[in-house]
Amino acid sequence: MDLQGNRITWLGHATFRIATKDGVVVYVDPWVMGNPACPEIEKQVKKADVLICTHGHMDHIGDAVQIAKQHNPIVVGIFELCTWMGKKGAQQIAPMNKGGTQTVAGIKVTMTHAVHSCGIQDDDGSIVYGGEACGYVLELPGGVRLYHAGDTAVFGDMQIIHDLYSPEIAMLPIGDHFTMGPREAAYACKLLQPKTVIPMHFATFPMLTGRPDDLKKLLGTGGPEVVEMKPGQTLS
Repeated sequence: MDLQGNRITWLGHATFRIATKDGVVVYVDPWVMGNPACPEIEKQVKKADVLICTHGHMDHIGDAVQIAKQHNPIVVGIFELCTWMGKKGAQQIAPMNKGGTQTVAGIKVTMTHAVHSCGIQDDDGSIVYGGEACGYVLELPGGVRLYHAGDTAVFGDMQIIHDLYSPEIAMLPIGDHFTMGPREAAYACKLLQPKTVIPMHFATFPMLTGRPDDLKKLLGTGGPEVVEMKPGQTLS
């Protein structure tokens, strides 16, 4: 896997930190402080230039408001989620919608479909409409393209994501129960045809039973490389 000088760190669950070759620090689905899978040494965010949010569930935006207030990043998300973040104190929001592309801090960001719910649990416990769940294709400096699927079921239009954007790296949920399990993720790989798959959204809670070894067995030989990251591990 050639990341062209960029670095990807998995912080557990669906949270990734991407440090670009240009020095930009991006958090995808920023849930670190309350994330039981995130190493203690990583729970304090030192720098965040961009936050990219796939949907409004706690285990994906649990620390987004606090990080936005502390570091003033550009917040990328679907229109309704970005609007909510703005009301909570985010000073820089970059709302978009599915099918759209924008360039943020030197990263080409395309919002894709996902099949999932997107309610935001507000401070009083009520559920606020958060738009729809989504995924992203990110083109990093140097031309590396990665697909963060967010929380999703497998869906046939993943073929379109391959045809239009051809992501080399796919970050796919495999935990089952709330998202795809290994069986569905293996089928997603047939549609997406990435070179590398990074499993995510597994083992954080007991009901997330899917495991990378299950995905490897289903893909067999000749499929994409499955890179099983450990929380806190960095690929460069």
